[in-house]
Amino acid sequence: MTPDKAGEVGLLKRDNVKVSGRSSSFVTNETKVFNQTLWDVEIRATRNVIKKLNKMDPKPRFFIVCGDLVDAFPHEDPFRSRQETDIKKVFSELDSSIPLVCVCGNHDVGDEPTRESIQRYIDHFGSDYFDFWCGGVHCIVLNSQFYAHCENVKDLKEAHEKWLDTVLKDDAHVAKHTIIFQHIPWFLADVNEPKEYFNIEPHIRLEMLEKFHNAGVRKIFTGHYHRNFCGYYKSMEEVVTSAIGLQLGEDKPGIRLVRVTEDDIQHEYFEIDQLPTTFL
Repeated sequence: MTPDKAGEVGLLKRDNVKVSGRSSSFVTNETKVFNQTLWDVEIRATRNVIKKLNKMDPKPRFFIVCGDLVDAFPHEDPFRSRQETDIKKVFSELDSSIPLVCVCGNHDVGDEPTRESIQRYIDHFGSDYFDFWCGGVHCIVLNSQFYAHCENVKDLKEAHEKWLDTVLKDDAHVAKHTIIFQHIPWFLADVNEPKEYFNIEPHIRLEMLEKFHNAGVRKIFTGHYHRNFCGYYKSMEEVVTSAIGLQLGEDKPGIRLVRVTEDDIQHEYFEIDQLPTTFL
């Protein structure tokens, strides 16, 4: 498993660009496009988002999907295969100047991932973890399912952690900003909250948050919750973004636009119909 493997969907590779003198933006969301009973409705919603992104001026530096590209689990064929084909077709409509970056979610690799389920994800969408540079910003993409359940893939989780320690160390005093992207949020309301379906075990959570904070990580962008939430661990912000499709709270379907400047990272969630044509 190589962290820099480009997937069939078209992952953004590292560019090591120096920090831009102007602000730039990127887009983050969770798709969860393919609920069986809302298939056509959610496909139309996703296509609507892509059309709006294609019209933005300037274009976002990249479009990142924070997990659950598909709804069917790896063992749920033939439905899973159909979704893999359809999601690629839908996202192929994204303007070629906007790189698509994919983050693996629990539906993508399974609640209890195996070597086979992770490999299936890699074969269709690219690496389950990797890092890249964009305009002086170091972006680190994690496989958060390792923190939820790794019993079947302990060796892969160990490799993931060794890689993460290396990229965090290499990042020191180099990046203008460091951002982490993953599917499962570390917490949903309070860093000391108990474990539940949508977060990570407290002892793992606090250990990793402290590691990220010490490494200078500024923001952690996640999905999974199907609701919006923002919270802090010390000075580091966790940003949970809802979905283009299925909602589990009061939010409406939408995406989050992120503005990056020399000194700051700002973000705002937009309902699909309210997406602006620029975000500088």
